[in-house]
Amino acid sequence: MKKIVAFAGSNSSTSINKQLVEFALKYFEGFEIQLLDLNDFEMPMFSVDKEKENGYPETAYKFREEIEKADAIICSLAEHNRNYTAVFKNTIDWCSRIDINIFGDKPMLLMSTSPGGYGAGNAMNSGKILLPRCGAEIIETFSLPSFDKNFSEGKITDEALKTELEEKIPTFKNKL
Repeated sequence: MKKIVAFAGSNSSTSINKQLVEFALKYFEGFEIQLLDLNDFEMPMFSVDKEKENGYPETAYKFREEIEKADAIICSLAEHNRNYTAVFKNTIDWCSRIDINIFGDKPMLLMSTSPGGYGAGNAMNSGKILLPRCGAEIIETFSLPSFDKNFSEGKITDEALKTELEEKIPTFKNKL
């Protein structure tokens, strides 16, 4: 059975990106699913001084171990101040110091959402540049704008946006 590891690039207890990931995972019946929470992989803010003094945090190794077990990755990037979140960047910073190929050349469905009309597009665009350099093979992308308007009760309510995601899922699945 193929395994999908999924996570939101957020540490918010009410993360809308986590809700989007949970919705997307409903399309993967028959797959082994593991939903990670970045709060379970807390790390000190990266600095070369901390790296020299203490080496790498154990949680960086644990995050990488979970990713290594996957056949594919689903990630939804939250956006703070027109970029991905500090917690996501910090996780990537630490994990990439161990080995830059964090995602092991695995297929990725990259998503994003935000309350605004751009749907965390800045984070998405930054992720499209960063993540392939860290071993992600981005197969499909999906951005959900205006989360509060287009998502309710655990699902995408705008039919055109829901159809857009549903049309991208088979392309991603075909890479597994």
